[in-house]
Amino acid sequence: MIKTLIITMLYYPLLISILEVLIVTIPVLLTVAFVTVAERKTMASMQRRLGPNIVGYYGLLQAFADALKLLLKEYVSPTQANLVLFFLGPIITLIFSLLGFSVVPYGPGLAISDFDLGILYMLAVSSLSTYGILLAGWSANSKYAFLGSLRSTAQLISYELILSSAILLVILLSGSLSLTVNTEAQKAIWYIVPLLPIFIIFFIGSIAETNRAPFDLAEAESELVSGFMTEHAAVIFVFFFLAEYASIVLICILTSILFLGGYLFNFAYIVYLIKEIDFYLYISFVNSNYVTFLSDPLIEGTIYGLTLGLKACIMIFVFIWVRASFPRIRYDQLMSFCWTILLPLVIAFIILLPCILYSFEIISSNVFLL
Repeated sequence: MIKTLIITMLYYPLLISILEVLIVTIPVLLTVAFVTVAERKTMASMQRRLGPNIVGYYGLLQAFADALKLLLKEYVSPTQANLVLFFLGPIITLIFSLLGFSVVPYGPGLAISDFDLGILYMLAVSSLSTYGILLAGWSANSKYAFLGSLRSTAQLISYELILSSAILLVILLSGSLSLTVNTEAQKAIWYIVPLLPIFIIFFIGSIAETNRAPFDLAEAESELVSGFMTEHAAVIFVFFFLAEYASIVLICILTSILFLGGYLFNFAYIVYLIKEIDFYLYISFVNSNYVTFLSDPLIEGTIYGLTLGLKACIMIFVFIWVRASFPRIRYDQLMSFCWTILLPLVIAFIILLPCILYSFEIISSNVFLL
């Protein structure tokens, strides 16, 4: 009995950590599955088509049918490929796409690891996923896959500079690299209001960073068959597919946290409105029950998570909207747009914003400690 108790105490933190990871990872994978269905239905509606509507109610189970088809599909690997790197590339891409969710604050204190360098960690993790694409394209021993991986690597490295520079301006306002601190700093006003041009630049860089149309030159079907994943099929293709959409969900959540207030939901204002209704309608039930209901920690945490999810869903819809609206551009136009237009604009804002903050003496005290 004592031995069992000691073993349980030793493995208790490990079990808690595994449980936390599962609680975050499983909903993320389910979200990725339904984002694919939402994209197909939304684009079908914009193009006057029906989209998936056979498997499940309103086509909601189409993603699971596609996953089952790919899992049961026979896998054929290229004979001249470097098989170790060929399989390792998609695995690396998927792992580093999912690691970013560990620092996402779904509410006050609701994160797997809420440490002070969350933004730096997320940038580092997103940078490492580039190696998976490069390894997969090079190891396939195919000219289309190799060209796609080179394009993707150059594109991700270029637009990552835009993303990190835009995030630097947000850090100048909040004074911290913590995602929770950045969210709490937007209680007065969301950063999208004073930083609207930076938000637009960040959004353009996000589309390019996730290899989405009209910036999906790494997997341009008309030029490179399917880009860096041309030779991948069956289960390995599922890894790339999940990694791409997991990156979209993560970048939309990051955009919501940095510019749209994250999980912030004004409970005080809602309670005030309820009290006003109670005052005018003389309904004591509203004041005694609904206010208590909203103040419950479990309900409050749920509303925080739903608020962040709703903002992320709006950003995902905008991603789909952009894909359905704009044609694919040439690769040289993509790179010149980054280095000759976006980068000078970001550098100009990096010079302008600190000058404004210093002139009005509103620069955060934490900036001096960075």
